[in-house]
Amino acid sequence: MDRRTLNRITAVFLTLLVLVVAFMLSGSFRRTVHVVLPQESQQPEQSPGFPSDTTGALSVVSVAPNTVQTAVETLTRPERYRRTVAVQQFWSGGSGTATTTASVLAPWTRLDRQLTDGRQRHVLTDGETTYIWYNNAQEILRTSAGTITADIEQSIPTYEDVLLLPVESIAAADYRTIADQVNCIYVETVADEAGYSLRYWVSVDTGLLVAAEKLSGGDTVYRMWETSIDLAPAFTAEFTLPDGTVLAAP
Repeated sequence: MDRRTLNRITAVFLTLLVLVVAFMLSGSFRRTVHVVLPQESQQPEQSPGFPSDTTGALSVVSVAPNTVQTAVETLTRPERYRRTVAVQQFWSGGSGTATTTASVLAPWTRLDRQLTDGRQRHVLTDGETTYIWYNNAQEILRTSAGTITADIEQSIPTYEDVLLLPVESIAAADYRTIADQVNCIYVETVADEAGYSLRYWVSVDTGLLVAAEKLSGGDTVYRMWETSIDLAPAFTAEFTLPDGTVLAAP
């Protein structure tokens, strides 16, 4: 092979080598194309502070008017706690506020309410039998609980009633954070025939109603909120009647 032919082959080889290297370099600097896969379901819009890494059933339950009943069904109230709630009711020209402390050792609930006349009303109930007395009196009324629940005794709405509502009666539902960063399921009902609507804030941590409002034509006529809670209370004689009868031992 003469020198001219060899030079020609060498030139072709070098040209091919340069093209290959240029192609490889251009590929390495090309922007990577990212493929975004669609999510199976959209997460509900969360209020600021609501943890995105919450575990358990609620982390996969989307909250909207058509799904909030499923979310509420996952909640359970603790069987032992003590807490105080305030209830404010409004009327033309004024309002009044009452506080009630609930001590719960399931199935028993003790309620101590400060009345506007200065007396204290004490109630002990297990949902079947109810005992009522005032201040430190030894006279005790024993009666069937009937339809009077611990919630009714506290003058607070029973949020589980949401489960009985037709979906079209739920105006709004989502996750919200209130008070001291309490993460809640929020539910608002449409106005009933009398023009009243209800708002519920239910803690996803305790399963308890922590706030509620009742509105009439946009005006608040009732408001309830939790002022304190202890999920590991040290009970002593809370479930003992004034005559010494022990209904539940802490």
